Amino acid sequence: MTMPSHRTVPPVNRQNARKMRKAMTNAELKLWNELRAHRLMGLSFRRQLPIAGYIVDFACPAKKLIVEVDGSQHGDAGNIKADQERTRKLEALGYTILRFWNDDVIRDINGVCQHIVSAAAEMEEIVQ
Repeated sequence: MTMPSHRTVPPVNRQNARKMRKAMTNAELKLWNELRAHRLMGLSFRRQLPIAGYIVDFACPAKKLIVEVDGSQHGDAGNIKADQERTRKLEALGYTILRFWNDDVIRDINGVCQHIVSAAAEMEEIVQ
C-alpha cells in the first residue's frame, strides 16, 4: 500500500531523489552520517526528500525542519534568487530552512550539528 504522502510526488522527482541519494557530495555524506538513524538527539531525518516539487537535502518532517548543504554554485546571482524563491515556498508550507556551506560542514561538523539541534529545540518551543 502506498503512503498518502507519496501519491503527490511526481515519478520524475522520486527518480531524481533516488539518484541524488547515490551521488551525495562529501559534505552531504559527512552530515548524513551524523543525522542518520536518529543519531542527532533522536531526531528523525530523511535525505534527498521530495517536498513541494523540490528535492531537499535533509528533512526532519516531525519538526518541519529542512537542512540544505550548498556548494559554491549557490553563490551565483541566478542561484541565489532561485534559492530564495525555494525557501519562500517551503517556509509558506511551515518549514524552517537551515543552509550551510559545504566548507562549514567539512570543517565544523560539530558546530553545524549544534545549530541544527538548537533550531529543532526552538521548533519544539514554538509548538508548546
